[in-house]
Amino acid sequence: MGMPTADLIPEFLKATEAAAIAASKWKGLGDGKAADGAAVEAMREVFDTVPFDGRVAIGEGERDDAPMLWIGEPLGSKQGDPNALSIDIAVDPLECTNHVASDLPNAMAVLAAGPRGTLLHAPDCYMDKIAGPPEISGVTSLEADVDYNIEGASNAMGKRAEEMKVVVMDRPRHNELIRDLKDLGIKPILIGDGDITAALNAADPSSEIDMLMGIGAAPEGVITATALRGLGSSFEGRLVFKNDGHRERAEKMIDGDIERIWDRDELCSSDDSIFIGTGVCDGRTKGVEDIGDSSFRVSSEIIDVNSKNHYFSSTII
Repeated sequence: MGMPTADLIPEFLKATEAAAIAASKWKGLGDGKAADGAAVEAMREVFDTVPFDGRVAIGEGERDDAPMLWIGEPLGSKQGDPNALSIDIAVDPLECTNHVASDLPNAMAVLAAGPRGTLLHAPDCYMDKIAGPPEISGVTSLEADVDYNIEGASNAMGKRAEEMKVVVMDRPRHNELIRDLKDLGIKPILIGDGDITAALNAADPSSEIDMLMGIGAAPEGVITATALRGLGSSFEGRLVFKNDGHRERAEKMIDGDIERIWDRDELCSSDDSIFIGTGVCDGRTKGVEDIGDSSFRVSSEIIDVNSKNHYFSSTII
């Protein structure tokens, strides 16, 4: 009690590393579901040993959708202990499941964590997102159209509209967004999966990526908001519901307007938060490398929001 969430970074890092190693054994084998299941069980096994009172605030799956880490699932070895650190987790044990199946870039095991009640607690639905560097804060909005957002962002970044590098997930739901970007002279960078990596790249001044736009999964939105809070970068999200069941659950879980626009610091409302992503396939972080003798080299990206400490680690396990 009173300990910062960052004190648990070593323990949570073990969870993402275990998930990444488990998933990596399925790289290129065409079975994303098996890779995802392996990651979930490996992560859960580590969480069961961590001395905290945890809860999945948002993740991929409801209680009956095993083997997912289901929304509301208790985590940690100190459940109900009034002296334990009470933590919410936003989690995707395997981001880019399909990429692992085909051994494509940027698959990773990823989580965000913060004090109980500080990460959006919502069902596994979609989220419309706009992310980028600090310069676009206040000059872009999910309430605005593509022309307005590109004009504001390009002016703030000192670029011509047609010079903007915008990442969009390659989905039929984005046909209009892609067309609008092309009408502005922008050739969008289309990705199959991996919008967390895309948002991190958009926040990275050394990357060629300027913005992420479009609809992806809500858990990844909360995880991204946490990371970008630590980087001082811009993020907005608005929930998009797959069906009436998700809308009804959101109405029960969220206090207030479920269709509101959430800014970065509402999705993750505490500086006492962390982000960890461990690479499975090569990409922003190095993927898991089997170095023989049942040993693996794993690489991770870590952000301590409170200290603004942002670093990469490489470990042999």
